[in-house]
Amino acid sequence: MGHTVFHEGEGKDIDIANLSSSRRHAGNVQTAYKVGFPPQKSLASELGAKLRETFFADDPLRPYKGQPRAKQFLIGLQSIFPILEWARDYNLRKFRSDLISGLTIASLCIPQDIGYAKLANLEPQYGLYSSFVPPLVYAVLGSSRDIAIGPVAVVSLLLGHLLQKEYDYVKTREEYYRLAFTATFFAGITEAALGFFRLGFVIDFLSHAAIVGFMAGAAITIGLQQLKGFLGIQNFTKKTDIVSVMRSVWGAVHHGWNWQTILIGTAFLGFLMFAKYIGKKRRSLFWIPAIAPLISVILATFFVYITRADKHGVQIVKHIKKGANPSSVHLLYFSGSNLVKGVKIGVVSGMIALTEAVAIGRTFAAMKDYSLDGNKEMVALGAMNIVGSMTSCYITTGSFSRSAVNYMAGCETAVSNVVMSVVVLLTLELITPLFKYTPNAILASIIINAVAGLIDYKAVVHIWKIDKLDFIACLGAFFGVVFVSVEIGLLIAVGISFAKILLQVSRPTVVLLGNLYGTAIYRNIQQYPEANRVAGFVIVRIECSIYFANANYVKDRTLRWLRDEEEQLKENNLPKVGFLIVDMSSVTDIDTTGTHAFEELYNGLKKNDVQLLLANPGPLVMEKLHASKFTELVGLDKIFLTVDEAVTNCSVKVQEEA
Repeated sequence: MGHTVFHEGEGKDIDIANLSSSRRHAGNVQTAYKVGFPPQKSLASELGAKLRETFFADDPLRPYKGQPRAKQFLIGLQSIFPILEWARDYNLRKFRSDLISGLTIASLCIPQDIGYAKLANLEPQYGLYSSFVPPLVYAVLGSSRDIAIGPVAVVSLLLGHLLQKEYDYVKTREEYYRLAFTATFFAGITEAALGFFRLGFVIDFLSHAAIVGFMAGAAITIGLQQLKGFLGIQNFTKKTDIVSVMRSVWGAVHHGWNWQTILIGTAFLGFLMFAKYIGKKRRSLFWIPAIAPLISVILATFFVYITRADKHGVQIVKHIKKGANPSSVHLLYFSGSNLVKGVKIGVVSGMIALTEAVAIGRTFAAMKDYSLDGNKEMVALGAMNIVGSMTSCYITTGSFSRSAVNYMAGCETAVSNVVMSVVVLLTLELITPLFKYTPNAILASIIINAVAGLIDYKAVVHIWKIDKLDFIACLGAFFGVVFVSVEIGLLIAVGISFAKILLQVSRPTVVLLGNLYGTAIYRNIQQYPEANRVAGFVIVRIECSIYFANANYVKDRTLRWLRDEEEQLKENNLPKVGFLIVDMSSVTDIDTTGTHAFEELYNGLKKNDVQLLLANPGPLVMEKLHASKFTELVGLDKIFLTVDEAVTNCSVKVQEEA
């Protein structure tokens, strides 16, 4: 047999004998090194390493090491109560910033809370209750400096929809409220348990694309639900899908719309949108869109009062109960069928609330360059919902709109949440009767203006450009929410996210490699068309771990590359393939099915006089190949450090034999 040659796709041959002597020399030097075997691990040590990496990747015990007992005790308290850490450096300057931030977000949260409570089919005061107690609990246990706590639109809508499927909030009011508090309790238990057992990675299974689609769909659904208050419709569908809502809207066009209500809603929605525009144009004027909702409520309430528009069909809030949160411990269900219902609703709503809060916390932590412990955040969010369920609150989480205002107002610590909470308490104790004439139209306008920001069309375009499968997940979640229901949209989002994971795991990438002429580098020939395939060799790279779900596919795809190459060589009357090199640089793990697949691959190649060579298997892969005796089957002399070493060594042997 003559010299081994490289050949390009166009048929240009490159004789290996003409390669630079330095490269040949480098190839010979490399043969002095062999792929090593890692030390054998026991089952306990291997399992322990996996568990540590999964649950304790951040090594929570590191701050305690080498510290005296007193210091360790203090560190332990600070890890449970972050307020003990940042309170040591708190000063008047920080308080001034937090005071301004707290007052600003309070002016935004009060009208929003009243509206969001209506989304959950609860009386207005329950929205205010939920912005009093939970923020205080979070201020003690939470580690985010910027997140603003309270009810949010998406969770309020989801909770109200799920509760309405179990009890009618008009006919069975007591059961409805009891189930709402029970769901809040178990939402808190879910969140706290995920954090305590360090299972925060679970929420990462909801892809960013699915969340973008779900949030956009929820924003559309919430906006459509506000048409009842915006148009003054008395009888409105309890369904959330767009078809049912539009039927309800257009069915009432001749006798159900109220022009005075539409005038109020349109005028103040225009005012709110203009205020938001000003805030976006000049960041220093962030306070204008922040206080615009409260100003709108005051003006609209005054207008309705002096004109007595409520006697002309304009629907008003009518009554908000005065006083701080009453106890609701005795209202929680801890037995019977309602317990199961509460757990189911709480887990679903709690997971969505948790996802939103963690995403918001991470976003602002990155902007201010400080670290945020996701597991501690979950415990804090869970604790505040558990306490909240016992004080007449419904599910609360981090609000993006209020957190953004909090950030732009210059908040320094969670004291801004405390200030907001105090303002809400004063509102409950002193001025709630003044909201009696607040028109529902203004609350609808505030919610429509708030949820418009949940439709992130730029993110959708970005997803389309980067990953078409992600775009399908985004659209699936969006259309599921808009055309069916919120929970169906959520299920679609979760389902598509898992389907994408399964698709990527079961159908991994196996690429054909070629050599960049004059170098020892081998690259994907589709990414580098100038890369030359080496005559007599088929070189593939497996770009994933090899498990039972993809082992057979990896084997079949590798053989398909081999068959395609042999057919091409046969057509061009070139020498047949003598070697199949599998670059395992990207393979981090392999299981029993994977080793069996490699044995089948080896036996199949042997029958066709094709030698199997492995390049750069990792330590874990090498350990398992050795344990399965595959290294004995294929031979240690067929396992190389690099692809170039494999090509060079085999080419030299072929030339010597010739």
